Amino acid sequence: MSNKPSLGLRLFGTEQAVPTPRKLKAGPLSAELENGNLRYVRCHGVEVIRAVSFIVRDKDWGTYGAEITDLEVDETGDRFSVRYKARAADAAQAFFYEAQIVGEASGRLVFAAQGTAETDFLTNRTGFVILHPIEGVAGEKVEIVHVDGSVVESRFPSIIDPLQPMMELRQLTHWAAEGALRTTCLMEGDTFEMEDQRNWTDASYKTYVRPLALPWPYTLAKGTTIDQRITVGVDGTVPASVTGKPVHVSVGHELGSLPWLGMGLDPDDTKAAQSASGALRELGPHHLVCHHDPRRGHGRAELEAQVAFARDIGATPWLEAVITSIDGAEVEVAQLGEMVAEMENPFSAVMLSPAPDLKCTLPGSPWPPAPDPVALFTAARTAFPAARVGGGMFSYFTELNRKRPPTETLDFVSFTTSALVHAGDDRSVMETLQALPAIARSAQAIASGQPYAVGPSAIGMRANPYGEAPKENQQNIRQAMNRNDPRQRGLLGAAWALGYFARFSAGGAFAIALGSPVGASGAVYAPADFPQPVFDERGGVFPVYHVLRGLARLGGAPMRQLNISEENQILGIAANAQEGLELWLANLGDQPLELELERPAVSIARLEAGNFLEGLADPTLLDALASANTTQISMAPYGIVRLRLA
Repeated sequence: MSNKPSLGLRLFGTEQAVPTPRKLKAGPLSAELENGNLRYVRCHGVEVIRAVSFIVRDKDWGTYGAEITDLEVDETGDRFSVRYKARAADAAQAFFYEAQIVGEASGRLVFAAQGTAETDFLTNRTGFVILHPIEGVAGEKVEIVHVDGSVVESRFPSIIDPLQPMMELRQLTHWAAEGALRTTCLMEGDTFEMEDQRNWTDASYKTYVRPLALPWPYTLAKGTTIDQRITVGVDGTVPASVTGKPVHVSVGHELGSLPWLGMGLDPDDTKAAQSASGALRELGPHHLVCHHDPRRGHGRAELEAQVAFARDIGATPWLEAVITSIDGAEVEVAQLGEMVAEMENPFSAVMLSPAPDLKCTLPGSPWPPAPDPVALFTAARTAFPAARVGGGMFSYFTELNRKRPPTETLDFVSFTTSALVHAGDDRSVMETLQALPAIARSAQAIASGQPYAVGPSAIGMRANPYGEAPKENQQNIRQAMNRNDPRQRGLLGAAWALGYFARFSAGGAFAIALGSPVGASGAVYAPADFPQPVFDERGGVFPVYHVLRGLARLGGAPMRQLNISEENQILGIAANAQEGLELWLANLGDQPLELELERPAVSIARLEAGNFLEGLADPTLLDALASANTTQISMAPYGIVRLRLA
C-alpha cells in the first residue's frame, strides 16, 4: 500500500474502474449510453425517462453483466445510432441478443433488441425495463394505452403503491416540465406492467416485461427467440436552464426533535465489536438493535453478550427477535419473555417478526402460513411488559407496504432499507435518497398515528428477501445485492448516511439505526473475511463513523428546517446544539460544489479526500472547528462539512 491511498479507495472503498458513460445527443434529445443501455433520456435538458434497459436476470433476480461485442456508435448532430451484440451467460446457461438504438432531433428514440436462448435458460426476467423518474411525475397524470387498445386516464401514485399501479400496458404518456413536454413510451413485443420502485428506495417507477402473475422463474427453451422494441417520443419545448449557480442554504423554524441515532448488531459480530469498544463508546449510539434468530442457533448466551456490549458503549439495548413457530408462536414469545426476564429485562424496545415474513411474497403469489399478528403482538405485550413493542418488517419497506401490521397492538412501526436491491452503481445508490420522502409519507400512513423507526439500514444488504443471501463480494466491487459493499468504507458512504438521516429526520422518524459497529456495514475497522483495503493495513475508523458520531451527539436536540435549493446535490440537518446553531451537510456527487449560506458560518470542520487518513486515525476529527466568517462554502466530492452559524 502506498503512503497515500488512491482517490478511488478514499471516495468509494474500491479501486474498481468504472467506464465513463458515453453521452449521446441529437438536437435537443440526449441520453447516456452505459453498458449497452440508456440512462437519463432528456429533451431540452429535462429528464423525461430515467432509463431504458434490456436486461437478463437469473432465477434469484440477479442481473447478468452481459459481454458486449461489435459496438458501433455514430453521431451526426441531429441523429445518433448504436448497434452491438451481447451475451449473458454463466457456467450453466447462455442468452445471446443484438440491440439497435436510434435517437433523432425530432425527439424520437427507438431501442430494439432481438435475442435467442443458446441453451435452456432459467430466468425471472429477460427483456426491456423502462424507468420513469419520480420528480415532477409522482402524483401527476398519465395516459395509459392497454394491450387491448383501451385508453385510460390515470395518475402516477403519490403514496407508494404496494402492488402494480398499472398493468397490461402497451403505451404510457406523461407530461414533464410542468406540462411543457409530452412524452410517450410505446412498448412492443410482450405485455408490460408497472411497479412503484420507491418501495425499494429506487427513485423511479419501473415498467417491465412479463407480468408477475405468470409463473417465475420460467425457462426459455433452447432456440426461443425474443423481439422487443421501445419507442419514446417527446413533443414540446422549454427555456434553457441556468447551470453553475451556487447551492443556496438557509435555516427555518423548529420542526421538533432530531431522531435518536442507533446501530444494529449481529451476534456473529459481537466479539469483533468488543475489540473496538473504545471507539464505539466515543461514537455514542443511543440504542443498539440486538438480533436474535433461533434458526441460527441464537440463545441466551448470544443475547447476554450483545446486551453487555451495548451497556459497555453506553447504548440502550433493543431486541429484534425472529419468531420461528406458527401455531405455537404465542408460546415461543412467552418463553422468550421468560428468558429476557431472567436477564432482568434489559430491552427498552422489543420488535418481533415471524420467520416467513423475512422472505418476499410477490404480488399474485400466496402468502406463506404465519402466526396471527394480533395474537402475536398481544402475547408480546404480556411477555415484555416494560418494553415498547414494535412491529413491521426486519426486511425492507416493500414488505411492510405489502403486509401491514396491526398498528392498534403496537407502540411503533419499524422497517429497514438497502440502497442495493436493483442497481449497484454510484449514481443509483445516491438516487435512492430521492425516494425517501415518499417512503416517510407512506410509512406514516401505514403507522396510522403511531411513531415509526427505521433500521438497521445501510447501503449494503444485511439479508436478501429475494434470494438465498446477499452477495459476499470478495472482489470488493460495486454490484447490486452486496452484503459487503466497498462504499461503506469510503466518503460516499459517509455522505449517503448523512443524506439518509436527513431525509428520515424531516420525514418524522423518531429513531434511525444506521449500519453496525463493525462488519460489512460497520463504522469501525475489525479484521474480517472480506477485503477492507487501506483499513486492513492501518485499522482505524471509516468516514461514516464521523457522521454517525456527530448525529448521535445531536439526538433529541431541537431540529430546524433546512432549505436547500438543490437537494439532489446537497443534503443535511440543522439543529440547535448546546453551543449554537449547527449544520451538517453532505455533497452527494463526484464534483465539487459551491454553497451560499443565508447566514454566515463562524466555524467549520471538513471531512473529504484530502484529510481521509487523518479521519481514519482520529475519531474526534470533526470536533476541531476552525474559525470562519463566510457565507461561501466550497465542498469537495462526497465531502462532509460541519458548520456553526452566527
